[in-house]
Amino acid sequence: MSAPAPSPLAIVDAEPLPRQEEVLTDAALAFVAELHRLFTPRRDELLARRARRRAEIARTSTLDFLPETAAIRADDSWKVAPAPAALNDRRVEITGPTDRKMTVNALNSGARVWLADFEDASAPTWENVVLGQVNLIDAHTRNIDFTDPGSGRSYALKADEELATVVMRPRGWHLNERHLVAADGTPVPGALVDFGLYFFHNAQRLIDLGKGPYFYLPKTESHLEARLWNDVFVFAQDHVGVPQGTVRATVLIETITAAYEMDEILYELRDHASGLNAGRWDYLFSIVKNFRDGGQKFVLPDRNAITMTAPFMRAYTELLVRTCHRRGAHAIGGMAAFIPSRRDEEVNKVAFEKVKADKDREAFDGFDGSWVAHPDLVPIAMASFDAVLGDRPNQKDRLREDVSVAAGDLIAVDSLDAKPTYDGLVNAVQVGIRYIEAWLRGLGAVAIFNLMEDAATAEISRSQIWQWINAGVVFENGESATPELARKIAAGELAAIRADIGEESFAAGNWQQAHDLLLTVSLDEDYADFLTLPAYEQLAG
Repeated sequence: MSAPAPSPLAIVDAEPLPRQEEVLTDAALAFVAELHRLFTPRRDELLARRARRRAEIARTSTLDFLPETAAIRADDSWKVAPAPAALNDRRVEITGPTDRKMTVNALNSGARVWLADFEDASAPTWENVVLGQVNLIDAHTRNIDFTDPGSGRSYALKADEELATVVMRPRGWHLNERHLVAADGTPVPGALVDFGLYFFHNAQRLIDLGKGPYFYLPKTESHLEARLWNDVFVFAQDHVGVPQGTVRATVLIETITAAYEMDEILYELRDHASGLNAGRWDYLFSIVKNFRDGGQKFVLPDRNAITMTAPFMRAYTELLVRTCHRRGAHAIGGMAAFIPSRRDEEVNKVAFEKVKADKDREAFDGFDGSWVAHPDLVPIAMASFDAVLGDRPNQKDRLREDVSVAAGDLIAVDSLDAKPTYDGLVNAVQVGIRYIEAWLRGLGAVAIFNLMEDAATAEISRSQIWQWINAGVVFENGESATPELARKIAAGELAAIRADIGEESFAAGNWQQAHDLLLTVSLDEDYADFLTLPAYEQLAG
């Protein structure tokens, strides 16, 4: 067999990384180049369609189920492909980036699934992109033993049967990978880079292990975007020579438009679909983004006041469970983001009770599993689902035929009896600055105020600042949300951080840059579709 031709892709503006030759092989890059050639033009068309749809929402301030796909929704005969054994029991899933320590800890956590994240929990430095792939290859070949250079503590994988099943999340369609470009100078979409490298190197290996190449698909806005992913899967399986249907994909319903197309998304992916997930922060961010011209009716209160029991959020989650189970798919619940304190057991006690209540609710509502951000939360979530499931792998037999959700229920934001507060504005600024600073240092999952925050958190934080200012919100203390107030709070926060960490640490960080970027995306009249787009231009590495 002749050697593959050199890849038509070029690696640009990137320092050589250890072991990159194991990932960036000519054959792997040729595969990614073919994905780029075949599918990026459609990706571009779908991004343009997003903009047109946003403009239509701005004009009408409403959304509805699609009339042109009514027959798909009404047809009871179709189901998604049966779940493979490795994905049949998903009662607890842990999420996190693909650094070496997290890889070992997540696989050993006791969770049934690890969402290995190249998206919101990972800042897309070239090092994170490439070495994350190295770590996953090492995980699947059991070459991932790790010693923490700081503590000296060693980490090693448990027995195969005790490890979580890996479900990898590539970047969303909107992000490009600037370090990998085609001959015409166009960058490859990050989604195709992440998917392509992982699939190429691991698909057959995973099949040999009795599992398969499983994916979480983020930021999906329509069934047409799901159709694009399905076509990518079909091509990839043929190219590598694995059976059709080997790929399984779980779609995050984390945009308001996708909530109106859940049946259609599962239909497009039906040979490769394994479920849907309810992603809270991005979902709220999407409501702000799409209905930012909608007036007071769409003004959200403080993010921490919007629980999953809010009427419009409950409509979304119950519709998700009903839709999934009607089609034979798993319904996966939201994130428990609490990070246990090593110093304050009272804080832990209160938080653990909230986590338990949240997971109890999801299990009793019919979800088949749920997310946690920290290994200490795995037993809590596991107990909630064990109590409902027992020895059963899932509860897809609970069809939730009692659920009836009208189009207006999903956007009844004003049904929530809560208002924006001054403290909520302060928190949004605090979290935004702290998260963006860490992201610019290459960290995508950051513990802030005992919560694991990721890019979705930063998006809802800056979106709420933007929305409250543009809606002229008056807080309970009589102050109005204005650009001047946001700048005053941000300046005070920056000064407090400087005083807290000291001049040397402050100077070594990206604090001023993070402060400036948060204010730019929060105060600009033109709302940036994604914070990570301007942030990526400032990301080193």
